[in-house]
This record gives sequence, C-alpha cells and structure tokens, in this order.
Amino acid sequence: MSASSFIKSLSPLTPATAKGTAASQLADAQSKMGFVPAMYANMAHAPAVLSTYLHGYGLFRSESGFSPAEQEVVFLAASIANGCDYCVAAHSMVAEKMSGVPAPVLQALRDGATVPDRRMEALRATATALVLQRGHLSPAQADAFYDAGFTEHQLLYVVLALAVKTLSNYSNHAFDPQLDAPFAPYAVSAKV
Repeated sequence: MSASSFIKSLSPLTPATAKGTAASQLADAQSKMGFVPAMYANMAHAPAVLSTYLHGYGLFRSESGFSPAEQEVVFLAASIANGCDYCVAAHSMVAEKMSGVPAPVLQALRDGATVPDRRMEALRATATALVLQRGHLSPAQADAFYDAGFTEHQLLYVVLALAVKTLSNYSNHAFDPQLDAPFAPYAVSAKV
C-alpha cells in the first residue's frame, strides 16, 4: 500500500554525507549488512529515531524468548497491519533467507490468510490485533496467545516489537523509499 512521501526535501543520507551519530550509525549498518538500507538512510535524519529503532530491534531479537521465525511473524504481522510495503519486503527476505520461516507460513502471512501453524497463527493474530485495536486485546484474544504456549513476558516483547515497527513503518510512510536490491524480489506484488 505504497503512497507518495510526505517528507520531500530530505534526501537519503550516507555514511559520508551524514554527521555525528548518524554517520556512525550508517557506517555500522554498511559494515554489518554490506549496504545501508534506504530506511536507515532516511531515519538517520533524526538520529534518535534510528538509534531507538536499532536499540529496540536488537533487544527484541536478543531478549524476547521468541525463535527467529516467530520474531519475523511478529514483524511481518505488524508491517502488514500498518501497510508498510518496504518492511513487508525486507522482513519477507529475512524470513526466508535468515530466520527459517517455513514457506507456507510466509506465504500465508503475505496473502493475509490463516497461518498453517497454530502457534505462529496465534502470534500473528495477537500482533495484528494489537496494531489494529491500538494496543487492546480482548480476554479471548489474550487467552489464545497464552494457550499457544506464550507468556505474559513475551506479550510485553510483542509490544516492544510493535513500537519498533511503528518507528520504521511510519518513517517509511513519510519517505516512501525504493526497495533495496536484496528486498526487491520480495516486493508486496511478488509471489514468494
């Protein structure tokens, strides 16, 4: 659901054009990933936004207790609910290439269908409900999450992931970045 950007005068930054904290953030991304994602190049205009995103993202990855595949389900569910085509493509690539999300699960997520894995479906449904219901879950929705084997502790980490995705999804809405080459095969219009 791409829309035109509403931030028009700021061009993507690079490690060479950025200053201070932003320059080091982008240089670090270049070093770790081999490229600077367009999303980072735009977020770096407000280094606090990029820093908060990276910090929260890292903590979710390291402390949530979710498997890498489950983490991608949360990130994809949030990005889909928020209509962020850039993050859907990026997390689809990570899901397939790095996090071990089974192909039928990834395709169901991208198609907006029920995920063919009870535990991952409960995770998808919870993350989606939290986004669409502005942080509220019904007792039945919460019970479905817990009945799938997740904990209250993990529910708080879903909230963290949604906060991180709000930063990236909304930033991408503001800039409407082109997909980076590694993410392009996973464009929302593509079949994976």
